Amino acid sequence: MTWYIVAEILKIFVVALIALTLLILLIGVARTLLREGLGPLAIIQLLPYVLPIALQFSFPATALFAVCCVYGRMASDGEIAAIKASGVSPLRLVSPAFVLAALLSPISVGLSDLAVSWGRPGVNRIVMLSIEDIVYRTLRAQHTYADGDHGFSIYVHDVSGKSLIAPRVTIKSGSRPMKISAREGRLTMDAQSESLMLQLVDCRFDQSGTVTGIMPGTTDYEIPLSGSLSRSGPGTTRPQELPLRLLDDERVYQESQTRTIAGTRAAQVGFSIMTSRLDEIGGITEVSVANQLRASRERLVRLKLEPWRRWAEGCSCFFFVLIGAPLAMIAKTSDYWTTFGICFLPILLIYYPLFILGLEQAKDANIPPYGVWLGNVLLGTIGVILLARVRRY
Repeated sequence: MTWYIVAEILKIFVVALIALTLLILLIGVARTLLREGLGPLAIIQLLPYVLPIALQFSFPATALFAVCCVYGRMASDGEIAAIKASGVSPLRLVSPAFVLAALLSPISVGLSDLAVSWGRPGVNRIVMLSIEDIVYRTLRAQHTYADGDHGFSIYVHDVSGKSLIAPRVTIKSGSRPMKISAREGRLTMDAQSESLMLQLVDCRFDQSGTVTGIMPGTTDYEIPLSGSLSRSGPGTTRPQELPLRLLDDERVYQESQTRTIAGTRAAQVGFSIMTSRLDEIGGITEVSVANQLRASRERLVRLKLEPWRRWAEGCSCFFFVLIGAPLAMIAKTSDYWTTFGICFLPILLIYYPLFILGLEQAKDANIPPYGVWLGNVLLGTIGVILLARVRRY
């Protein structure tokens, strides 16, 4: 009976996992394609990085769906009633599902770790390296391209091959944007410096409506892009992009940085009081150090929170199964989608709001990092109550 249940769960789990992962892949790639305008080659390069992201979301849902289908059908066909009548406890029927979910949870954690530390940075890298093709593709179709993330926009009269005819470039630099117009131009992506190189012929620089310079001949202008490709070293990477194995070292480094900045601020305030320069306490230097200290403390909170968040998300597989298996046995319906809807509705109404609430409160340091497990704990409590009901009846 144990191997029969395991085989039934695995068959549905594998089929549903492939179907849901492909659906998420298509949606994710299509959304990126529409938003960024990537070419076919970039889409192919994007697929390996999107796969762990898709699996990260599909794992818990497919585990719940497989368990609901198997136990709902068994209850509807009277198999569970017959087994109970023979003296076998219902808990022995659900134990294979719990063991399987317990084995899937660390795999889900690993996929989540792979998605945030390798998948999303890989997607950003592909989009970054494809920006030259994206800009040319958009300019040929619309004659204008605007990138709010990197603060520049380009308008051209026409595009001939790789040549931009009569380009007008606006670059946001501080409070007053720089406007550059030229007779002709060309764009190239420099992956090493992570910059978009703009080569202009006979260009004119305008700022605040006045001509600030005219450059005859060829002029090269560099548009810096995101520095996400080359960030490395302690304190330079967002906690969401770090693998689990590096979080402890990063946390130790950030604690040291926080203590150093706090000591610097205390020394500055003490020196200002000692020298009777009380106006310096709220001055530019002290405010700058205070902002650094606040940012360092916020990053330290995120570093402490991140392992708890990933394990809570990954272990949701087990808690979904814990509530889904007994609820499907109680529902006693062979309709897969009805059973899945009955089981997924309390999860949708209880787990996700509590998880988001705990996550936001933990980010603000209002509750400890393990507060993100609030949704899992409540699902586990409900699951235990449902198991007691299944055992009793």
